[in-house]
Amino acid sequence: MDLAFLHPLYEHPGPWASVYVDTSRHTESTPHERSLVARALSRDLAGQGADEPTCRAVRKAVEELAHSPEPYGRALFARAGEVVLDPPLAAAPSGSSARWAPLPHTAPLLDLADEDPVCVVAYIDRRGAEFELRGALGSSQDAGSVAGRQWLLRRTTTADWSVRHFQLRVENTWDHNAAEIADALAVCQEETGADLVVLVGEEQERHAVLARLPSRLLDQVAETPHGVGSRLLDGDVERIRADHVRKRAAEELERFLAARAPDEEGRTGAVEGVPAVVEAAREHRIDELLIHPDAPDTGRQVWIGEEADQVAVRRRDLEALGERHAWPARADDALLRSAVETGAAALSVTAATVDQVPAGGVGALLRWA
Repeated sequence: MDLAFLHPLYEHPGPWASVYVDTSRHTESTPHERSLVARALSRDLAGQGADEPTCRAVRKAVEELAHSPEPYGRALFARAGEVVLDPPLAAAPSGSSARWAPLPHTAPLLDLADEDPVCVVAYIDRRGAEFELRGALGSSQDAGSVAGRQWLLRRTTTADWSVRHFQLRVENTWDHNAAEIADALAVCQEETGADLVVLVGEEQERHAVLARLPSRLLDQVAETPHGVGSRLLDGDVERIRADHVRKRAAEELERFLAARAPDEEGRTGAVEGVPAVVEAAREHRIDELLIHPDAPDTGRQVWIGEEADQVAVRRRDLEALGERHAWPARADDALLRSAVETGAAALSVTAATVDQVPAGGVGALLRWA
């Protein structure tokens, strides 16, 4: 997961209120229930020591979700009487919850937030194509179009020579249009940085365009026969996006497992366990952070200073580095802060098998051994 969207959380000091609201249930009594949840979360934060303005801001934000059609939920991160960030969730949390701590509790987002692979959806016919850019939670925007030659494209079945000649012109027109669409689609993908290209339309048109796309795109292309107006199209696109996320996660996990093995000089490209990963965070060596949110060590207490690389397993270790102020924090949240501030990515390994999970549920691929 690209963590750049979390930057606003680390531009201000804590403590922070971290709230996860489940909006997956929708009934006639939902507005009343959300109001009760808002009050309960506000009381919970107050009981943990949160200031009144922040409790009030959280309560108001949750109450505003009373009529929200969001299918899963929302995360709220607040401090000093202000909700700083409120990303929508792509999966429902296991109930609404609130936490007051020196750092925002962002670790659940690895499983609950949308990883947002961006798709260029190409609606193809024999005359051209229209492109649409799709992102998280069904968001979309127009991404341009391309028009091919406008010959009469209907073929006949007679054997007359002139008809066969016309059919050849039709075939040439199809070829030309497919090439035009493929070229425009490749440019669109490059300019938008889209992770996926989804071809929509009749099988013959899809295959004609696919055959003319540059080889660099072939691993990013998926097809669906359901066109504009089909109730199945949105489901197809979301399935393709979800498959892409799972495939990418599996590839990154395999890369981590391979990097754990030492090379001929005894060096490794990955570390695991809270102490080793904390050391890598201090040295800005984390390229990708791997976390199993439910593992025992992710909630282990570490010590943090004001800067992202001021993190240590023991308070005295932080003091030895010259940091005069230290606060206790969860290991996963401290490491995610370091990852955000140093431009590293993060990956949830919830779906990994037991032998694949890093020791203690925390690991990292390194920028250098």
